[in-house]
Amino acid sequence: MQKIIGFLLLLFIMITACAEKASQKEAKAEPAERSAIPQKVYPPALQEMLDVHGGIDLWRSLRGLVFEIPRADHDEIHTVDLYSRQDRVDTQEYSMGFDGTDVWLLDENSRYEGDPVFYHNLMFYFFAMPFVLADEGIVYDETEDLVFKDSYYPGIRISYQTGVGTSPKDEYFVHYDPETHQMAWLGYTVTYRTGEKSDEIKWLRYKSWQEVNGIFLPDTITWYHYEGRKLLEPKSSISFRNVELSKKPRSVDFYKKPEQAGIFKAQEAE
Repeated sequence: MQKIIGFLLLLFIMITACAEKASQKEAKAEPAERSAIPQKVYPPALQEMLDVHGGIDLWRSLRGLVFEIPRADHDEIHTVDLYSRQDRVDTQEYSMGFDGTDVWLLDENSRYEGDPVFYHNLMFYFFAMPFVLADEGIVYDETEDLVFKDSYYPGIRISYQTGVGTSPKDEYFVHYDPETHQMAWLGYTVTYRTGEKSDEIKWLRYKSWQEVNGIFLPDTITWYHYEGRKLLEPKSSISFRNVELSKKPRSVDFYKKPEQAGIFKAQEAE
């Protein structure tokens, strides 16, 4: 009889201990749920645009992006870490990148004639539209419709908080198809090297798209001649090929400045 009572007492202690452990696990899980970061609220038009292009949640689940731009004299392979925004551009003649601290250029034969600080991530921002318009530090505002061949494209004006990016005074104007909510046009100003706001808006058309892992990214973008907000004839185009999106990041060493590369700083306004 005493053995039975002892056995029941031991069983009771074990069950009580298991219940306490389960309760502790639930208690530990609860604070994590409460501390979850709230979903950022975007203007309804931008939210619909993001949804049509695959959704911001899917985009943010991705870590690595690679795309190729065919050029007449050389092809460019762009690689970007979507979290850290470290990047690298490789061609047959030179390479450049951002290692998280510095912009570097490896150009042993002095073939590159541009400014690496300005260019190293420029094509990424054009290519990753409209998702880069959901970055932190952005201010959204209204803008007038864009008119092209008697069609009206509603839009959103994008500006940046002070100290965000290399050119925080830049502005973007993203316009979309009112029926499909797919992105259609991008207007942008360039203030780099001047430090002053610009009233001149350059215009890009986004007309053809490619789907990669559920995300819709541009296939080709076309610059247009313009007179203010009046769009004229096409000017030039670039295409994006061999696009890869992945959840696995590249090694940090991939973006590291090569030993023989030079470091470049943003040019001061004159």
